[in-house]
Amino acid sequence: MDLLGRKVLVVGLAKTGLATVRFLKEKGSIVGASEVKPEEEMKEVAQELKAMSISMEWGGHTVRNFLHQDLIVLSPGVDPTLDPIQKAMDQGIQVISEMELAYHFINIPIIAITGTNGKTTTTLLIGEMLKEEGKKVGVGGNVGEPLILFAEGGDRYELLVVEVSSFQLEGSERFRPRCSVLLNITEDHLDRYSRYEDYIEAKMRIFKNQGIEDLAILNRDDPMVMKYAERVRAKKLFFSLKERVEEGGFFNGKEILLRLGGVEEAYPLSQSPLKGIHNVENMMAAVIAARLFGSSKGAIERVLNRFRGLEHRLEFVREIEGVPYYNDSKGTNVGSVVKSLQSFQEPVILIAGGKDKNTDLRPLREWVQTRVKRMILIGEAKERMARELGPLTETVMAGTMEEAVLLAHRMAKTGEVVLLSPACSSFDMFRDYKERGKVFKEAVRRL
Repeated sequence: MDLLGRKVLVVGLAKTGLATVRFLKEKGSIVGASEVKPEEEMKEVAQELKAMSISMEWGGHTVRNFLHQDLIVLSPGVDPTLDPIQKAMDQGIQVISEMELAYHFINIPIIAITGTNGKTTTTLLIGEMLKEEGKKVGVGGNVGEPLILFAEGGDRYELLVVEVSSFQLEGSERFRPRCSVLLNITEDHLDRYSRYEDYIEAKMRIFKNQGIEDLAILNRDDPMVMKYAERVRAKKLFFSLKERVEEGGFFNGKEILLRLGGVEEAYPLSQSPLKGIHNVENMMAAVIAARLFGSSKGAIERVLNRFRGLEHRLEFVREIEGVPYYNDSKGTNVGSVVKSLQSFQEPVILIAGGKDKNTDLRPLREWVQTRVKRMILIGEAKERMARELGPLTETVMAGTMEEAVLLAHRMAKTGEVVLLSPACSSFDMFRDYKERGKVFKEAVRRL
């Protein structure tokens, strides 16, 4: 991709956007940037951009600016259906994601991980397993470093492990991973996508350019993944909690059994600190990928036995009078909450709610009815959740996270579990899911 002298607009100026601006400037592009936040909120970024003589617009996006470009690069999370972007595309202006731009300047194999839930955990697991073997591995995309920082990386890396979102995949054209991992597909981001099918199609773009010499690791147990699997041209390997697979990984209740090329290996999980059946799926996918790309059995086992998981994802906070408290603030969709509830045999006091994503709540009904003893609802979505799920268990509402935690503490009895797993995004009450989780943990620690 020749960038010299081309007018390129970067949309979105968080960490990835800023790194993209620097890269384009070094390539000799005439760089502009557009950011929805006001300049006062991003003073340090604004200073750096001024020092680079970047043409800027703050506080929103104008059609006029977008129509005067040769190329538009979208940062992760920027909605490609925004009017200025659509009008630019109508005029024949090329619009791509930062991931697509970076891919044009990367010449080493990529393992790309997507799915509704578990992407970050699986990405970090694969990265750790390969590093444990001594491989020179870069970990980036939606987690770690922006992918653009790995462009033209020379011999610093021999392999990249990349988490990719549906938003990033929407803006991809030639992106072709050596290995794609699809963990699951459940309803999410329906505040962004008009139809569930559009969200699925965005996810499936990870396989678009793969051929028969590439690899695809797929969840055999996920009906949506299997419905679309016939479209995948790459060599398919599967993982399953329910059945033995010919090539891939499966779980017998105690250990992951890996089958590659007719050879079977066992990976016991008795020492793993990761909780939750969803994490067994993540570990299976990671074991397959890491083994395929050169990690030894010993290196994989060492990582499985020490990897503690992510903050805000089924994270143990503390135990009070026989009641453990778990922070699952990253559980921002229905499928994620189902997996979290499946991880407990104990009765659960569930704190849920937040900004409504308009997703179907019906998959939660069985688990609320059978596993949730009491439900405490917060945020913008609490009324709808109360209507659709409230009759299935004892349900109350709270005005703040602190109030919800206090209510849970008063209700909880020894042998029960308090779980924050919202099934919603956080933007009605918090800056992001991390702030929401932090507020929950602080409230629990004050009890």
